[in-house]
Formats: sequence, C-alpha cells, structure tokens
Amino acid sequence: MENSITFIEAKKGLKKLLRVCSYARVSNDKEEMLESLSNQVSHYNELISSNPQWIYAGVYADEGISGTKIDRPEFNRMLDDARAGKIDLIITKSISRFARNTETVLKTIRELTSLGVDVYFEAQRMNTLSSDGEFMLTVLASYYQEEARSVSENMKWRIKKDFQEGILWGSNPCYGYDLIDKRFILKPKEAEVVKHIFDLYINGMGIQGIANKLDEEGIKPMKKSKWGKSSIARILTNSNYTGDLVLQKTYSVDYVTKVHKRNKGERDQYVVENAHEPIISRETFLRAQAIKEERKQKHNKGEKSKNLYPLSGLLRCGICGKSYGHRITKYSNKWICDTFNFKGKSQCPSKCVPNYDLERLANEICKGKEYKKVIKKIVVFPNNTLVFHLLDGRTTERKWEDYSRSNSWTPEMKEKARQRALKQHDERRKNNG
Repeated sequence: MENSITFIEAKKGLKKLLRVCSYARVSNDKEEMLESLSNQVSHYNELISSNPQWIYAGVYADEGISGTKIDRPEFNRMLDDARAGKIDLIITKSISRFARNTETVLKTIRELTSLGVDVYFEAQRMNTLSSDGEFMLTVLASYYQEEARSVSENMKWRIKKDFQEGILWGSNPCYGYDLIDKRFILKPKEAEVVKHIFDLYINGMGIQGIANKLDEEGIKPMKKSKWGKSSIARILTNSNYTGDLVLQKTYSVDYVTKVHKRNKGERDQYVVENAHEPIISRETFLRAQAIKEERKQKHNKGEKSKNLYPLSGLLRCGICGKSYGHRITKYSNKWICDTFNFKGKSQCPSKCVPNYDLERLANEICKGKEYKKVIKKIVVFPNNTLVFHLLDGRTTERKWEDYSRSNSWTPEMKEKARQRALKQHDERRKNNG
C-alpha cells in the first residue's frame, strides 16, 4: 500500500508573533547616565516579555556614545540582525535616542522599511511603516539634528570661556601627575623618572636607548609592561612638565563626526603659566626641543645621503636579519646593524664592520666592476665573518682583522693629533712663564 500526502490549508486569521527588540543609548558614561540606561533596558525587557503577541528578540544598548556618531557597536549589531531576518519590530525611546543625524536616521529607516522592519518611537508615538511615518520622521530628525548642533555650540562656548580662565577641559593624566579636579597634582616617584628621562636625553642618549635603560632599571610606564619610543617621545615633548598649560591642543572638527584633530593654528590656544608644580625647568624643556630638532635635521640629511655609498642596501645581519646602515663618527667610519643601533646590544649582539675592510674585501671580489653588478647581498656573521652572495649564484666567505684605534687612524687624523699636542705643549710653556 502506497503512502499518500495530504495538504492542509492553514487557517485564516492566525497572527504571526512579532520578533521585537529595543534600542537604548546614553551619550556619556557618567554614573547617572548609566543608571538611566539600566532603567531603559529593564523597562524594555518587561514591556516586550509581557506582550503575548511578541517574541523577545533582545535589547541593544550603547553606553557613552553620541547619537551623532555612525559607528555604534550595538546599533550596528542590531542592523545586522535585522538584515539577517531576526527582527520584525524595533522599539526605542525617541528619535534622538535612535540617532541625532538626519541623514543617518533617514538612511537607516529606509533600509529597515525595505526589509519590512518597523521602528516605533515611544516619545513621538510614531511607527515608521505608517502612511505618514517618513514625512514626520524627516521633520523631527531635522529638529533633533539642529538641537544637537545648538548643544555643541553652547558647549564650545563654555569650553572656550573656561580656557580663557585657565581651566583644564577633557585632559588625561600624564606620567608624573595625577589629574584631580581639573588640576595636575605631582606624583613624586614618577616625577623623578621624568627628570631622569630629560637628563639622559640632554646628555646624548637616544629615545630607544632611554626606553631600554628604563626597562633594565625595572621602571614601569603608566599602562604597559615596557617602555616604547612613543612613550618617551611624548614625555620629552610635553610642556606640562614645566608647570605651564597649553590649552586646546586638539579640537573637534564638527558636531556630527566628532573627529578630533591636533590644533595647528586652526583654533585659538591658551597658555597658562605656573598652573601646577613643575617637574623640570623651562630651560631644560627648551634644550630638549632644540636637541630633538638638531637630531631631526641630521636624520633628514642622512636620509638624503644614505644611498650615496656604493655598498648601501647590500649588508644584512646574520643574527637578526636586519639591514646594516653606514655611520661616520669623529673616530670611525663603519657599518652597523639597525637593531644594534636603535635597540642596543641586548637585542642583537652583532658587530660593526669597518668601512675600509668592507670596501677592501668587496674590491677583491669585484675586481674593478661596480659592486651591485657583482654582489647580490653581504651577510655579516660573528667572528668577523662576511659571506658574499654573488649574482651568478656563488657564495664566498671573507674575514677582517680587528684593529686598535691607533692603527685605524688615517695619516690626516694622526697629523691633526700631532698638531693638537704641539699646541697644547706651547700653551703650557706660556702659562708656566
């Protein structure tokens, strides 16, 4: 006997249960605002769960995020769930809670409408799927955007007024200070570290070297386990350590995006002298800035000339794999591993290669031809070993001998030293009468 399938028509009038969620938002994370958000969430949980014609689809809540911002994590998650067909109705307190940007409101509502998702605004008692929903929405959203602009302008006026009176706004504590009641309060132990950093820098140590030294000394930065170049650089360029305040270092581009930019003259700045206890003198700070600019100029000059050397770009470290750079000092002309140069011997115990020996050995191999037409790369290994990788596929090994400083001096250097010694001898004779 064969099985048969009987089709039964569904009863007319059966209502589909709506999958209902809610969206809540507060614009800052102050305690009273978070309490308001908690109350909103509780209200919507009870409202949705108590309706027998609704299925609870969740509550989406953003903390401390302005309604003018497009990038809101919970708001975007709700939209993704709506696109996935998980939501039929969204309930929210008001248009201003949903968004304060007219363009965002209309664009989002139109997309939700195309998906068959209704949005109900409690304060306005309005459904977006109703016949006059979009017209009312356009009018009200424009009103709330204008309100947001007005609030933003009022806040700017208040902040500017406080700046003019030397009152700090929206700052974070920096290493060496606590921020209490909009004032920097000195932290003695950290203040000593700040002084230490400026002393090391002014006495010739580089930024990475200072970071390495602090790590070796067991001194911890504010939020990380190790010091980095950016942390040291921020301290060395922060004028707060002189006891002065520079207000409005950054500014908000507009009230919609709320993007902040560094103030490079687009807005007024305000300097408040002796606003708090200094850690370093103004002279020390200015000396550090002068050194920074001097090193920057030298670096830029080096960047322009670094490819002038025939062997530039060919040397690699056999220990860490980084490039070797050319370096000329008062007493030497050599090639040095970038890791050793910027991070120290603890990170790469490689050895410098004297330029004289490198060119001598390269000339032996190239026999008068241009280096880069013969050599593919040169790898520097311990024990004064160079491995030349040639363009024809061969490799060849060479070694150089260590020299004392006196043996490495050129005839010109020796003559200068002799003249200097004679001059000093003559001066001593004159002084002795």
